[in-house]
Amino acid sequence: MSVRDDAAEVHDELVRLRRALHAEPEIGLDLPRTQEKVLTALDGLPLHTSTGRGLSSVTGVLHGARPGPTVLLRGDMDALPLTEAVPSDHRSRVAGRMHACGHDLHTAMLVGAARLLAARRDSLAGQVVLMFQPGEEGYDGAGRMLDEGLLDAAGPGPDARPVAAYALHVNSASLPQGVFQTRRGPVLAASDQLSVTVRGAGGHGSAPHRAKDPVPAACEMVTALQTFVTRAFDPFDTVVLSVGSFHAGTQSNVIPEQAVFEATVRSFSPTAHARVKDGAVRVCRGIAAAHGLDVDIEYAEQYPVTVNDHAEAEFVARTVAEVHGEERYAWAEQPVTASEDFSRVLDAVPGAMVMLGACPADRDPAHAPYNHSPHAEFDDAVLGDGAALYAELALRRLAAAN
Repeated sequence: MSVRDDAAEVHDELVRLRRALHAEPEIGLDLPRTQEKVLTALDGLPLHTSTGRGLSSVTGVLHGARPGPTVLLRGDMDALPLTEAVPSDHRSRVAGRMHACGHDLHTAMLVGAARLLAARRDSLAGQVVLMFQPGEEGYDGAGRMLDEGLLDAAGPGPDARPVAAYALHVNSASLPQGVFQTRRGPVLAASDQLSVTVRGAGGHGSAPHRAKDPVPAACEMVTALQTFVTRAFDPFDTVVLSVGSFHAGTQSNVIPEQAVFEATVRSFSPTAHARVKDGAVRVCRGIAAAHGLDVDIEYAEQYPVTVNDHAEAEFVARTVAEVHGEERYAWAEQPVTASEDFSRVLDAVPGAMVMLGACPADRDPAHAPYNHSPHAEFDDAVLGDGAALYAELALRRLAAAN
């Protein structure tokens, strides 16, 4: 039987696992119940399995019957702090937590890949590292797993470090169900956070001349930052800056002591990344000085650009076409301004991040609720195909390297 046929055989098992994960979501780096479910699902497979020291990660290593290189497959496991609005039998049972980005599907698909690859261990020349990662949603779980020695998980020797790395990510909208998509080069943006505290002197709202009002200055900063982005950068080297949090004051007739806002900053090139950091800080300091106010600015660099290796992206496209059919693959024309900590893995290992449409069949992907929405829905129908692609990428990449 083919890998795809075997994936169809384990599909129902993957659905049960995905729904169990979905019903009991966990957030951040500490995912004890999720980790337990993954370890249970992997139990009995010929894997060398280890868990993280400072986070609830699971790393499985499948050693083939013959020596050879190493390939890494990633599946993230954490959920988001959202209250699910989707009625279903397996909806989240934990208030304020939801698998709104499809990581429960990624985890189930990677477990499926482990089963498919383990069944072919006797013909495998090399190793496959299975990276079950917590903390993708803003906690840099990938970076922490790298710090704990992920790339050396396959053991000592010249073939231990991965020669390629792949990750799948499902979309609840934008892509038709079952369609795989990626691109050469930058596929997801670098992500930074700008945090600004404008400090003044409080007073009565009826006498602003007796105070130092931080609110107008902070508002001016927000507007000036938007102008800065649109006027200082090449429109074909995209930079996005969005202020998502703004807080000041307690009531209408009190001028507050301070105003605080936070922004997310996205970019796609090292040049733009360096310039937006320096420029955003300069804009805020200049406006504060013009108003005679103090300002505290923190610019935190979070995730780098997720860059697909050109040859690996081409390899993914060929593999999808051969395994699932040419109609199931589409090249992405533009990168996406979301970000990913899998970028850290791809900084160290050539590979590719691949998107998979998981929009329910009865919905229009152009208008369905997108990832991170409390209304986002992901169709279990893609689980077997995702597991099959994971496994085929590893099998074919190892075969090509031998």
